[in-house]
Amino acid sequence: MEIFILILKIILGIFFCFAGIMHIVKPKFFKHFIPEFLPKLLVNYLAGIVEVGLGLGLFFSSTSKNAAGGIFILLILFLPIHIWDFTKIRPAIGSKKVAIVRIPLQFLLMYLVYLIYMNS
Repeated sequence: MEIFILILKIILGIFFCFAGIMHIVKPKFFKHFIPEFLPKLLVNYLAGIVEVGLGLGLFFSSTSKNAAGGIFILLILFLPIHIWDFTKIRPAIGSKKVAIVRIPLQFLLMYLVYLIYMNS
């Protein structure tokens, strides 16, 4: 189990660092995910910075538990946005199929991060 958690930390650390960097490098891609009443560019950059920080936190044993907890909270905060995106006629993610698949994928990510949290 220990090696599985280590591999999970590495994979998810890379994934969240990459996602965070993409928020900063390609903010236009994410603007349609952010509700109109929020300042899109600011929210996008903040989400990117938080994702990179939490992703990096998974790489260090002294911070991995807190990083996993932070990612879990972030995933909970993003879940309504993914559900809202699915309800749109034209989802920001692309197709209705991708939008619906992303919802259970979010729960899978939450479970994997929970495993890291409980084993760190």
